[in-house]
Amino acid sequence: MSNGTPPSPAPRRRRVVILGCTGSIGQSSLKVAADIPERMEIVGLAAARSVAPFLEQVRAWKPLCAVLADPAAAAEARALLGPGGPAILDGEDGLCTLATLPEADLVIIAIVGTAGLRPTLAAIEAGKDVAIASKEILVMAGEAVMEAARRRGVRVLPIDSEHNAIFQCLEGRNPSEVSRLLLTASGGPFRTWSAESLATVTPTQALKHPTWEMGRKISIDSATLFNKGLEMIEARWLFDIPMNRVEVVVHPQSIIHSMVEFVDSSVLAQLSVTDMCFPIQYAVTWPERVPNRLPPINFAQLAKLEFEAPRTADFPALNLARLAGETGGTLPAVLNAANEVAVDAFLSGRCAFPAIWQTVDAVMHAHVFDASPSLETILRADAQARIDAAQWLASKQ
Repeated sequence: MSNGTPPSPAPRRRRVVILGCTGSIGQSSLKVAADIPERMEIVGLAAARSVAPFLEQVRAWKPLCAVLADPAAAAEARALLGPGGPAILDGEDGLCTLATLPEADLVIIAIVGTAGLRPTLAAIEAGKDVAIASKEILVMAGEAVMEAARRRGVRVLPIDSEHNAIFQCLEGRNPSEVSRLLLTASGGPFRTWSAESLATVTPTQALKHPTWEMGRKISIDSATLFNKGLEMIEARWLFDIPMNRVEVVVHPQSIIHSMVEFVDSSVLAQLSVTDMCFPIQYAVTWPERVPNRLPPINFAQLAKLEFEAPRTADFPALNLARLAGETGGTLPAVLNAANEVAVDAFLSGRCAFPAIWQTVDAVMHAHVFDASPSLETILRADAQARIDAAQWLASKQ
């Protein structure tokens, strides 16, 4: 017999596409899907060219559609998968097709670099919510992405731990109530190194992040603090806050993921252990919170929480990012592109560690920026900056 209490509504289950499924964010996203299957269904998977792990995921998750961006890798995967599996598409067109899959309602963008820009815009135009882990997209075209999302009435949900933390702290607050956004930074593996010793840094040393397990490019960005610089620009667009109200504070323990200071001088902070599954799950289940198997913080074991100012003179990335963010136009795309080229050169042993920010500085200051660029203009600036960065590096060898 009914007691008159209406039944609880069924939990909302998000149908999710993951662009970048074999990377660290993609793998964490699949862990979340396994942890909360009643809330998250995988309907599409995309990777760049890693055939073996991609096929392992496709066989395990049985998506409706899958993509390998590299055509040769896609052909190999089709041959290995055989009949009965999902269609495997390729190229940028394939990514855009997957991003607009009719059965999907959330697209996780975890593609490294600029390759996720067109698929992100395609997903938004198709009315999909997007959860963004790829900083480069909002750095390059934050204004265009956020304007498209407003026009189509879809949500841009942050997966980066820092931006997800700010998202949680704000929870619908008006930007006029915000005094500062405080992005926390671990400081990277060279936080205490002298400026002189940075010239001796090796790729192996730079890839050893003190608190996070991350991919190669983002690990180097964390070591130079360019990662935090890109996050400053990203935060400016995500939360509609001017660059002069976005700051960085070094917090080596990486327990506080970011903070918001309000106009009444109160500060809200979001804390959790260092596991990317936390922000991914919140993006998927927002605005609800659901239980999981992730560990809580053991406050009794926390010896201390430290904070210090970043050493911008020795690590100029933050100043370069602030300049790019405040100038706007094509300059953020130039900063991002030059950094990608320089990071690749460092990882392949073609330049020293300080040459990363020296390259970005030189390319930015040589660029004649466009204040109100179209998407095509931004992409041309990105391409030219890559050429300029490669030429500058070659001239120093």
